[in-house]
Amino acid sequence: MATTAQLFEEPFDADEYIERLAWRTPGGGSKGGAEAFDPKRLLEEFENHIEELKQLDEKIQRKVEKLEHQCHREAKEFAHKVQDLQRSNQIKEAADIIQKLHLIAQELPFDRFADVKAKIASKYHDLERQLIQEFTAAQRRGEIGRMREVAAVLLHFKGYAHCVDVYIKQCQEGAYIRNDVFEDTAALCQRVNKQVGEVFSSPETVMAKLIQNIFENKLQAHVREKLDETRHSDVEQYLKNLYDLYTRTTALATKLTEFNLGSDKHTFLSKLIKSIFSSYLESYIDMEREYLRTRGAMILQRYYDSKNHQKRPIGTGSIQELKERIRQRTNLPLGPMIDTHGETFLSPELVVNLLQETRHAFERCHRLSDPSDLPKNAFSIFLLLVDHLCVEHIDYALEIGLSAIPSSDAKNANLYFLDVVQQANSIFHLFDKQFNDQLMPLISSSPKLAECLHKKKEVIEQMEVKLDTGIDRTLNCMVGQMKHILATEQKKTDFRPEDENNVMIQYTTACSKVCAYVSRQVEHVRKSMDGKNVDTVLTELGVRFHRLIHEHLQQYSYSSMGGMLAICDVAEYRRCAKDFRVPLVLQLFDTLHALCNLLVVAPDNLKQVCSGEQLTNLDRNLLHAFVQLRVDYRSARLGRHFS
Repeated sequence: MATTAQLFEEPFDADEYIERLAWRTPGGGSKGGAEAFDPKRLLEEFENHIEELKQLDEKIQRKVEKLEHQCHREAKEFAHKVQDLQRSNQIKEAADIIQKLHLIAQELPFDRFADVKAKIASKYHDLERQLIQEFTAAQRRGEIGRMREVAAVLLHFKGYAHCVDVYIKQCQEGAYIRNDVFEDTAALCQRVNKQVGEVFSSPETVMAKLIQNIFENKLQAHVREKLDETRHSDVEQYLKNLYDLYTRTTALATKLTEFNLGSDKHTFLSKLIKSIFSSYLESYIDMEREYLRTRGAMILQRYYDSKNHQKRPIGTGSIQELKERIRQRTNLPLGPMIDTHGETFLSPELVVNLLQETRHAFERCHRLSDPSDLPKNAFSIFLLLVDHLCVEHIDYALEIGLSAIPSSDAKNANLYFLDVVQQANSIFHLFDKQFNDQLMPLISSSPKLAECLHKKKEVIEQMEVKLDTGIDRTLNCMVGQMKHILATEQKKTDFRPEDENNVMIQYTTACSKVCAYVSRQVEHVRKSMDGKNVDTVLTELGVRFHRLIHEHLQQYSYSSMGGMLAICDVAEYRRCAKDFRVPLVLQLFDTLHALCNLLVVAPDNLKQVCSGEQLTNLDRNLLHAFVQLRVDYRSARLGRHFS
């Protein structure tokens, strides 16, 4: 039979227990039963059972001791808790009493109750100090309930504000460990925000005071340390730091708006930011402009030094303007012509560097400028870009390019000004893109917009004048080169061959070389221009090309076979003119081709040809002039056909 505690349940009878034990033991029953009585077996069973009872007794005794120990401990803890509650209540009671006495004492006359008033004040301050100490200890232990109780008592004391200050100081201990004051501040405020709602009756006031404390101490010290160390030693790094710190501070303030900080938290946070950065922002734009001015000049100088080029002073004033007007209307080389050896003095790398610096400046200007000053500040940055990029670089390159354009009668001239045009256009497209993408959003709703657009228009017009002048003089050089080819290669006998019956060529050598030259120049123009400028320049070149050939053909007299050769030359010129892809140019050469027919047509058919579709609207003197070029003009008396 198992020995368990259930055997001893009430009511317990020892005799019955032994009898039941003996009866269940084989050979142990008093009546013997099926088996004979066995006293040894019964004795053995009793001894074993007694041993089990001893073990059970020890086990139960240990359990009893454990329960008694637990009971004593819980009783002790309960007693302490009761004492704490009693003490806590006495504090509340004492605080209520001393608070009321303190208020009453304020009304008592000082001369009669000076001692009483002093004792009450002393007790008031002692109790206030004890409460603050208790709150501090509870905060360190993390006892939110106790903190809430003490804060509620202190609420009616003058020291309540000091209690809040202590809380704010302690909650920042160990909060800044990641070497990132902005991330640490956000995490701290997130954690504290939940706690202040459980402890204080006006959590929004406590949160606002915490944030103000962080801004005026931790953040301000961090900003001052970062900026003051570079303000006078490294302006570029200073501006980068200022932009980064201000951006991260405003981003932090945006995060903090999710907390309850009172009715006007946006104004509150803006004032805190201003208190940190106002002294730096006041001088920001002056430092930005000075940095850009110095940096831009350095980038320019570094480029010209790399080319081993000493910049030529570009003259200004009435004399220079007069020279420029004369130069635009003539081809006179006013001033010494220079040889740039094909160097355009335009640098994509320099342009990218200037635009990059200006882009950063616009970004900083947008972030750091007061909204009322933003358009004015952005415009001042734009003016520096105009000065460095458009005046000191593009305009200077155009001036150098103009000075390097040879006279129209130069031989084998290097007409690289079109390369200058190409690069200047590419650069100006980048300038225009930055104007639209980065400047326009900063000034679009201000009066500065009109001023910026006017300045841009002025810059464009000044450059277009130089570009037009250079292109015009370059086209003159092209025509001069064609004229030189014709003068060198065209022989009078080309159109009056000695053997009229033995002419094998399709067109003259002069024509071949001129067409080859023209084709190269057309391709050069296409690579150098874009948009409508291509057609505009090619139209002008084509018209001058036609005029040259027209005047050139009128210098010779033509035999019958020579007239055929002239027609072949003009046909080749017309084929070359197709490369221009300009209808007017092709039409001019079509008309010239028709005029050349007057050199070979039979005298009796002259009137019919002159009345044809392509010649009927031309001046009769022009037609007559071509007919006079025929060698048989006088002998055949062709003049009568125009009488």
